[in-house]
Amino acid sequence: MKMWSRFVIVLAALAYGGSAKALDAENSLYMDLAFGRVVIALDQEVAPHTVEQIKKLVRAGFYNGLVFHRVIDGFMAQTGDPTGTGAGGSGHPLKAEFSKLPFVRGVVAMARTSDPNSADSQFFIMYAAAPDLDGKYTIFGHVTSGMEFVDKIKKGDPANNGKVTNPDKILKMQVVADVLTAQQKDLEPRPKQETPKPGPMNSMGTLGH
Repeated sequence: MKMWSRFVIVLAALAYGGSAKALDAENSLYMDLAFGRVVIALDQEVAPHTVEQIKKLVRAGFYNGLVFHRVIDGFMAQTGDPTGTGAGGSGHPLKAEFSKLPFVRGVVAMARTSDPNSADSQFFIMYAAAPDLDGKYTIFGHVTSGMEFVDKIKKGDPANNGKVTNPDKILKMQVVADVLTAQQKDLEPRPKQETPKPGPMNSMGTLGH
């Protein structure tokens, strides 16, 4: 099947409902850490503009190598800043897409300043429920597998707003559909190269002098 954008993979929704969910590969991400692979399901219906921007940045390789600059144990891990300071972004701010979804363990949401429409490229993954955040930040996805790897991300200093010294980083982020498409191409049979038939000179061997 070549329509990988419609390819559906079944994953366990470990932190977002606890039951098996079917995920659209076009709206799912692989986030590779040093500890293992994290799978994120994107909620295109709840935050369509945010999801499209995230996928665009992922496909451009924007997140590859970026650090988790702010990590607070028991709260969240934040990344997506190319400067690693918490003040950077892609230069493409987004309008808020707040929803009624609750902030629970495994939720992935956009970081922002005090301006509701300042989200850009930075996002955070929740370690635990935080009802105080409900309706105040754009939720665009949730971790469906690999949350145990998110738990291993190096934590920051609580006295310094979670700033991390020698932080862990994202090795690579990919849209799942793109990975499946590449794998499919690798599996497709390649045309066989025909062995040239020996001509009259070849059948006689090398001519002497």
